[in-house]
Amino acid sequence: MIVERAYAHRSSYDQDTWPWSVPCVRQLLDEGLRFTVPVTFLVGENGSGKSTLVEALAEAFGLDSYGGSHDWRYASPRGKSVLGERMRFDAAPRGRRMVTSWSARKGFFLRAETALDALGREGLSPDSVSHGEGFLAAFRGKFQHAGLYVLDEPEAALSFSSCLELVGHIDRLAKEGGQIICATHSPLLTALPGADIVEVGEHGMRRVAWRELGVVDHWRRYLADPHAYLRHIVDES
Repeated sequence: MIVERAYAHRSSYDQDTWPWSVPCVRQLLDEGLRFTVPVTFLVGENGSGKSTLVEALAEAFGLDSYGGSHDWRYASPRGKSVLGERMRFDAAPRGRRMVTSWSARKGFFLRAETALDALGREGLSPDSVSHGEGFLAAFRGKFQHAGLYVLDEPEAALSFSSCLELVGHIDRLAKEGGQIICATHSPLLTALPGADIVEVGEHGMRRVAWRELGVVDHWRRYLADPHAYLRHIVDES
């Protein structure tokens, strides 16, 4: 474990203004977010705030919001988000030096929408491989050391079998001293044994078991009877 708790302070804010209008952000301000195991998944619908959270966590650790390793702190001209500026960490015992010293820091922020450019900066030649292969190249080549690894929907470019490979990389990295925080829609990734799952939504944030996830229930029912869903969407006339 590198960090045990993330939190942010703001003495006053307008609840109708983003990001303070997002329930999970308000809960973060009130309570913080504790990390109890090396792998934490944030799961929620689009617009729930999970990507807002992981971006701010990456920024607070000194990772560029554009994506990439700690070596590319200034790859993007964009400044920190308003939440990232205020995010702070309580370090775990083995993460104290890493949190307080830039030279000791190890980590990577991988976000789906900027991954190809970020991987190119890292020397992984994304033009010569598929999008998904570029993602896996990052996992194989850059996720090698104890550090903080923040992922935003990494499954976006991956097939089923590649997602299984990613599960293996995450598990290995966690066992070697890394900490992974991942925003995802994937029931495959979140099934990793021993991972903590935080469901994000109108309720804010709550810890749930894999079987209790709404996305797991929907996929199970869809695969059992696709027509039960598609009849409300597809015009069959």
